[in-house]
Amino acid sequence: MRVNRFPCDPGPAAWKELLPPVSPRASLKTNITADWLIIGAGFTGLSAARRLRQLHANDIIVVLDACAVGDGPAGRNSGFMIDLPHDLTSADYSASSKKHEREIRLNRAGIQFASEAATEFDMDEEAFTKSGRINGAMSARGKHHNDVYVNQLDGIGESYTRLDADDMERITGTSCYIDGLFTPGTAMIQPAKYIQTLADGVERAGVTLYEQTPVLELKTQNNSWTARSVNGAVSAGRVILCVNGHLESFGFESNSLMHVFTYGSMTRALTSEEVTTLGGESCWALTPADALGTTVRRISGTGGDRIIIRNRATFDASLSVNDERIRAVSKNHDQSYLRRFPMLASVAMEYRWGGRLCLTKNNVAVFGEIDNSLYSACCQNGLGTAKGSVSGMLAAELASDISSPLLDDQLADEAPKRLPPK
Repeated sequence: MRVNRFPCDPGPAAWKELLPPVSPRASLKTNITADWLIIGAGFTGLSAARRLRQLHANDIIVVLDACAVGDGPAGRNSGFMIDLPHDLTSADYSASSKKHEREIRLNRAGIQFASEAATEFDMDEEAFTKSGRINGAMSARGKHHNDVYVNQLDGIGESYTRLDADDMERITGTSCYIDGLFTPGTAMIQPAKYIQTLADGVERAGVTLYEQTPVLELKTQNNSWTARSVNGAVSAGRVILCVNGHLESFGFESNSLMHVFTYGSMTRALTSEEVTTLGGESCWALTPADALGTTVRRISGTGGDRIIIRNRATFDASLSVNDERIRAVSKNHDQSYLRRFPMLASVAMEYRWGGRLCLTKNNVAVFGEIDNSLYSACCQNGLGTAKGSVSGMLAAELASDISSPLLDDQLADEAPKRLPPK
């Protein structure tokens, strides 16, 4: 199978820009053999590598990535590892409760696996902390969404804290939010710091990782797979694809995957006077009660005090968007920012970017053995940090012939539904 296209992520990976520069890893420049090959060094691929190393202490494990660690989607998300499904308030919740319960178990297992990695590799709280998140409402409509959410949480025995307008202003520094709903299970990460530290950790454990090594062709012969890149190739007995929507470029699930870009903007570092003017807490994370609203984070750490705005999503089957799209979306970000933080109107955005995610029509992953000794842990349906972590872990277990109730949960999904004709 020849890879027929390559994704393009617009703008800088802002989270990585905040960190000190790191020395680039080598790209593959020769032909090598391995016991295991993982294609993709994001949350999924590095989680698979960590789990394989735990299970096979003496095996040769190789990871290839087309870009540098942290430059792709793993370094471009908002940094939420969310345990509860996005669609928990859907009208068919009662009919889908078993599916939601499975999804919660899987998300929490992914967060737990990431938490264990954070401990093992000595990550600080900026890289990973289980701090929870707020569903913020700016309107009566948003408040109604939170009311419905509360009923669903009560129905499954989940804990939460309801926040009024005063609570929201105390936390965020802005008076625009009239209601909030805090749930404690979400972990917050600095995506680039987390993923770079995870990559360093699995390398110290003996995994070999090559950057700037796109796979151009993947073929099987004599019970072995060979992945060819520009200047070399890897031959391995078992391969795990951890490339999310890029899976379609390898020839799988044609017309079943929806390729979506989401967009973010990050302010320059606030001055001490601006921090005082804003008030509120130094770190908080807010998702919109209304699904079409704006995700907001305030961070304080490497790179200073900053605010991140994320909204807008576009469907782009080509897996690429140009810089003109970023300029158009930026107008929405600026409007959303000023609506929430008029007291910081003079604070400009320093970074603007886009990042890819992959959805299926029926909200299922592409997971399992898709050819002999070729495994997929792809299509995370918008929760790539948590779902990617658990699917990478479980793909390693599936390929190692290890069974578990959690793996049964992951395998319980139906196949992706076909999309309508173009």
